[in-house]
Parts: sequence; C-alpha cells; structure tokens
Amino acid sequence: MFPNLLLKRARLTPDRLALCYLGEEWTFQQIYDESTTFAERLHSAGILPGMRIAVLASSNSQLVIALYGCMQLGCEIVMLNERLSDEELKYQLYDSKPDALLVDNLEKRNLSYIQKFSYADIHDKIRKPFSIEAEWSKDRTITIMYTSGTTGRPKGVRQSLENHVMNATSSALHLGVHPNDCWLCTVPLFHISGFSILMRSLFYGMTVSLHTKFDAEIVADEIVGGIATRMSLVAVMLERILTVLENRNQLVPSSFQSMLVGGGPVPLSYLERAIGRNIPILQTYGMTETSSQTTTLSSEDAIRKLGSAGKPLFFADVKIEGKEKLGEICIKGPHVTTGYIGAAESKSPLIDGWLHTGDIGYMDEEGYLFVVDRRSDLIISGGENIYPAEVEQALIKHPAVIEAGVTGRQDDKWGQIPIAFIVIKEQITIDELKTFLKTQIASYKLPKEYYFIDALPRNGANKLVRRELLKFI
Repeated sequence: MFPNLLLKRARLTPDRLALCYLGEEWTFQQIYDESTTFAERLHSAGILPGMRIAVLASSNSQLVIALYGCMQLGCEIVMLNERLSDEELKYQLYDSKPDALLVDNLEKRNLSYIQKFSYADIHDKIRKPFSIEAEWSKDRTITIMYTSGTTGRPKGVRQSLENHVMNATSSALHLGVHPNDCWLCTVPLFHISGFSILMRSLFYGMTVSLHTKFDAEIVADEIVGGIATRMSLVAVMLERILTVLENRNQLVPSSFQSMLVGGGPVPLSYLERAIGRNIPILQTYGMTETSSQTTTLSSEDAIRKLGSAGKPLFFADVKIEGKEKLGEICIKGPHVTTGYIGAAESKSPLIDGWLHTGDIGYMDEEGYLFVVDRRSDLIISGGENIYPAEVEQALIKHPAVIEAGVTGRQDDKWGQIPIAFIVIKEQITIDELKTFLKTQIASYKLPKEYYFIDALPRNGANKLVRRELLKFI
C-alpha cells in the first residue's frame, strides 16, 4: 500500500505552491480541497469508486483538478489525445469501455454514443461525500494511455500507482529534488511526459507551471526570469527556445537545473548551442509502457556520449537481446506496465519479466544506452510517434487505393516527416487523398508528400520493405 498521494501531500506541505496557470496559483491544500469537491460532484453524477472514466480535454488548471478528483474517487482514467480524429477516438472509447466520458466542452466532438459529462455538468451537481481512502493499493490502475504497436493497432497501457511512484522515485534519485523546484509543463497532460510531471509534483511537493500550448517566447521568459527550474520537451522545441534566447542574447540562470529531451537523440549543434546558453541538457529514453523515463543521460556526458540516452535509472534494468552487439532493447523494473486492456488484454507485455520494446539499440562498454531505431519503422516527427502501418491502413480505406507504403524522411525542423507511396486502381488526386485522410487520422500523422508508384518493394516473403521506399523519389 502507498499513502493517498493528494492527502499526504496536503498534510505535509499545505501552503507550498502546487500549480500556476495563467497568472493564478494554487497551494497543495487548495488543490486537495478543489479536487475533493470535484470528486464529490462526480460521485453525485453517479460515478462510483473503481469506475473507468475517459477524459478528453485541453491541458489547463481545470484538467488538473479533474484528474486529481478522479484519483480521489478511485477511478481509472483513460487519457485521450485531443489531436486524434473522431474515428481514432471512437476506436479507443469502444476498446476501453469507460463508464463515462469527461470533456471540457460538450460541443467539442460528436461523441453521442457514450455517456458524456462536461466540466459545467459536474460543477452543477450537489456534492455527495464519500469515504476518502488514506491508503491506495500499489497495484491500482491510475491511468490508461494508448500507444500504437508496430502493426499500428493502438493498445491501452495500464499504468499502476506503483509504476508512477517508482518512476518518480528513480527520476528524483537521478535529478535530485530541490525545495524551490518548478517544472515548466508545456507538453500535453494526456501524454505520459505531461502526466508524469503531475505525479512528480505530488510526490516531491513540487510546483508545476502549466501551459496549454508550447510558446518558445513564454518559455524563455519563465526560464530566464528564474521561475522554472526544470522542463521536459523534444528536440524541435529545444531548437525554438534556443533561437529565441540567441535572438535576445540571453543566458539561462544557474537556478535552472535541467532540461529533459526525449523523442530521439539531440543533434550535436543543438547541444553546442545549449551549452552556449547555459542550458543543462539531459537526453532521456522512455515510453508509455514505462510511465516515462527509463534511462537518462547526465548533462556532463552530453557531448562525450553524443547520441546516447544515458544509463538506466536506479530501479530500472536494461538489456540488449540478440546475438550481436546490436539488438532489441528490453526493460525490467517496477515502473514497467503489467498489462494492457481491451483488444490487447490477452497479450502480456512481459516475457520472463522483461518488456521487449521492439526498439533496436546497443549499450557501450560503460553501460550507456544508444537507441538506433525506434521500432525500426517508427517515424518520430516533432516528438510524436507515427506508425507507418496505421497511416497505410488509413490510405487503403480509400476505394481508389490498392496498396500504400509509408516511411520517414529526415527533416531539419521536425526530425522526420512521413512520406506516402501509393499504388492506385483508379485516378485520384493528392488533394482528394489529403481530404480523405483528414477524416481518418490525426493531423500530425498526415504524410507531407505523396508519390504514385506501380508497385511497392517487397522481400521474398512478400513483406513490404519500407526502407526501400525512398528510392522511388
């Protein structure tokens, strides 16, 4: 058993600043009081402890209160990505089978097939008290987040209280915890990178400066002004911050402790520019199944171990499985999920206690991890994972398309961009395909270029060889 994180934190540091958003501030006691009130109103709406609640909302202070409220009530929270299309949301809702859907605005999406509540609906309810648990089971599912596998089929990943707590513990042992820490959060809360910041806040007693969207100018203001001490982001965001600081000729103060960069290796030029602005960069590797970080590179090793994602955190183990030095990255530890839900529920994520990530990498003689490929065909564009098979399946839904192959091409701004190669049976324009795809998949997954070809490259087993696709350009 673990303590009720909200209750424990409010008792330990009731007057410490917990959250800042658009000029407003909340202490941990205020966060506890408001989230408990929200939980009692959820209870009045018929939501009972142990129920599963899907949440579709923008990152703001109301979402924080709602998420903590769901945790107080003992609900499993299905975190839905705002950027998904209606079709993608429909799949995840049918797969997760939540008891209700909580949205910030009833007019946001046409999701009439499920019981739906807005923030306003809940705020109108009369409070219905319930027994608040002083302890939570470590095996309790806190969140469920969807991640696509290499086949493109999204899987609902269970993240338990133990997963979140042990990840936060490992992170603290690596980064350290300081009394005046403030984590600048511009990544969405529906991603593990965002939600893990909320969990660290409760665990460490740390302030979160929350922003709905990333704005390099505002980020630079908070860092240079000494408000923020830590931040999580991807390389494309780092480059934009660097550009702002360089244009202003500003340096980052020594109060800023660390900038965690995930979503792939950071280019050497970015690291050199960051050093020039006094930004301590920590490259990191993790995934939804590990509730955020598994390995993190120390800033002092950023140049010496260029391209490395660092060493495993204290409670994590990493091994490379394969006959050669290069092989599949496998992870073990209390931060690793124990299972999926829905269609993937029968599929165990662990083999002999190890999570086989599908990522290819190696560890050098000093124990530093290098990630060579992310699930081999995975495209990482601006920190977002794009699975080619998922885009291909969407393309093939169009009656004019026979076959489709999607691969990534290097891009200076986004890291990679998706490129589509299509075999058609009747004439169709690229604009028509684009219009169709917008109804099927999220905008960030849309191919940036389209090529019509006679046949897709395949191997002797008749499997698509995506690495050969770029030869058709």
